Amino acid sequence: MAITTISSREFNQQVSEVKRAANNGPVLITDRGRPAHVLMSFKDYQRLTKQRRNIADVLAMPDTADIEFDPPQATIGQRTADFS
Repeated sequence: MAITTISSREFNQQVSEVKRAANNGPVLITDRGRPAHVLMSFKDYQRLTKQRRNIADVLAMPDTADIEFDPPQATIGQRTADFS
């Protein structure tokens, strides 16, 4: 993933080109030579902000009462312990 760096002035003059560049990777926009903003595709943004949840979080969400969840019962067999 290539990072493109441009000045704020270049960004204002070449918005379409910068948007196309953001599809190939983040675009770092500088203000007076210092990093100020990052432009990225919405797909990349979603990937970065995706939340990972555990089953307890999902079941605690509102409107989950109508979700049918009936997992099969686990069968755990017994065996004798070998203490030798």
